[in-house]
Amino acid sequence: MTQKVFVNRILSLKKIKYIGLDMDHTLIRYNVKNFETLVYNLVIDKLIKEKQYPVELRKFQFNFSDSIRGLIVDSNNGNILKLSRFSAIRKSFHGTKEISFVNQKEIYRSIYVDLKDHNYIAIDTSFSIAFCVLYSQLVDLKDERPHDLPTYSEIASDVLGIVDKVHADGSLKEHIANNIEKYVLQEKEVVEGIRRYIRYGKKFFLLTNSQYNYTDILLKYAINPFLNEGKSWQDLFDFVITLANKPRFFYDNLKFFSVNPRDGTMSNTYGTIVPGIYQGGNARKFTEDLKINGDEILYIGDHIYGDILRLKKDCNWRTALVVDELSNEIESQEKAFPIEQKIIAAMNIKKELEQKNINLQTQNIEEESTKNDNKITEIQNKISTLDTEIKKLLQEEQTFYNAHWGRVFRAGAEETYFAYQVERYACIYMEKLSDLFLQSPLTYFRANRRLLAHDTVFQKDNLVKNTKLSF
Repeated sequence: MTQKVFVNRILSLKKIKYIGLDMDHTLIRYNVKNFETLVYNLVIDKLIKEKQYPVELRKFQFNFSDSIRGLIVDSNNGNILKLSRFSAIRKSFHGTKEISFVNQKEIYRSIYVDLKDHNYIAIDTSFSIAFCVLYSQLVDLKDERPHDLPTYSEIASDVLGIVDKVHADGSLKEHIANNIEKYVLQEKEVVEGIRRYIRYGKKFFLLTNSQYNYTDILLKYAINPFLNEGKSWQDLFDFVITLANKPRFFYDNLKFFSVNPRDGTMSNTYGTIVPGIYQGGNARKFTEDLKINGDEILYIGDHIYGDILRLKKDCNWRTALVVDELSNEIESQEKAFPIEQKIIAAMNIKKELEQKNINLQTQNIEEESTKNDNKITEIQNKISTLDTEIKKLLQEEQTFYNAHWGRVFRAGAEETYFAYQVERYACIYMEKLSDLFLQSPLTYFRANRRLLAHDTVFQKDNLVKNTKLSF
């Protein structure tokens, strides 16, 4: 894979003056499987101790591949859904058991779901993988022992509440800080990339929901080893904004507090903010005090809602999304490409046969005749044979992706709902922050021309004309 940064909208890095970075899973990359396993185990422990869930939960095994980014939990029915960009259900599980299409139609009168319904919970960040896997297992246990667990919806609420608690009460952060080598990656190329961009006049700020003390521990470990003696991670950032309360930071009017880096104590701020370390605050004052336009700021994060979606709706900052799964998705796509070509070829033949079938049936009806019946039967048999072949090819293609859910960005021929959000709200996206730093700070990212449905017909017709002219 040569291309590292993927472009949805034109973006000129030359015009960007400030680059903002989220910390967790952006500036700081974790060993994701270790991280999610830790979250999973901590949540189980607290569910048993604080919510009186059965001790049998300790026998559960965490399988990281049982969930992918972009799924939707239907907490009312205990179902996990994979949606297309149009919010149509393309695959569904009840707990850990796949739901047949027939049963799916019985549960959902329409294949389309209304994501404004609060019963639907998005798996839109890596923090959510542990939640989704555990929730599906608890749904199975609920079905086996209906009186031992609360409703599907209450289970979801309990698990989400505990996930939030292990983040908020410091238990997760304390475990990571005490075993930092197991969870946090050190990336020299990220530090070198930031320093290179600074030489081009770019200024950086850190915007994180983590508190200052935890931020300091992680960045001392991940960044300081690659700096000159006497230098600290703080020297790379004009502004450090902790406990930012994203996404409220982007649309609310919260106050900035100044943080003393020596002891973490806070004090009120007055007037214009100046370079330093802060807690809280809001995007409007930040932009106004810097006296720059919003589109001169590029903010990079990993959370499609907390970092990107609300930012795009409420500010005019430019956006970049880090998608940790991206390289695996592309590598799998490359390996599956020969199978995909066979599927496309078979589908093209099927479409031609279907059109011949329609034409013959139409002729029979309009002429009130049965003269085409034998040909129609022959064509339908060929279509049936093709369907069997295509089904086998699709099953073979599936082996290159997640065994349960397939691709993160595709749901059959359509994009997933997650892919739709990435396309709509992220100006650019990449697997990791260092991918951006491989690019020149003067790079002009140009989006590819997007084809509409009728554009493909126009191109095909012109290709045929040009081909005829070449003979």
